[in-house]
Amino acid sequence: MKSSNTSSRLKLLMQERGIKQVDIINACKPFCEKFDVQIRKNDLSQYVSGKTQPNQIRLTILGLALNVNEVWLMGYDVPMQRDTKTHSKDAINLTAGEEQLLELFRQIPEAEQPVVLDMISAALSALNNRSQS
Repeated sequence: MKSSNTSSRLKLLMQERGIKQVDIINACKPFCEKFDVQIRKNDLSQYVSGKTQPNQIRLTILGLALNVNEVWLMGYDVPMQRDTKTHSKDAINLTAGEEQLLELFRQIPEAEQPVVLDMISAALSALNNRSQS
């Protein structure tokens, strides 16, 4: 059940930890670089004020940077602490090829990802048609 929102959760974290928005931005930087996503001061200000909501990748970055569960950060009644088991590569047993594919896919701009997924689907369809011939 959702009892809060991202704005109030960010404000709560800032108050409890005695941090400011600039501290959150600085904590996000390594994750922003890793995922090639920007969270600017203006973005965070709008999240804190409740004017806008972060998208999924930005929620993930905020969760990682603040070491909190993204679902909790969205305002749902779940534990605040991150479940490290579900975020571990070992927990989902990715093969080396899957890890490489995931890393390459993350480098694609979010707006272009559906195009790439369509291309992969078309390639798989062609492979299936060829193997059935």
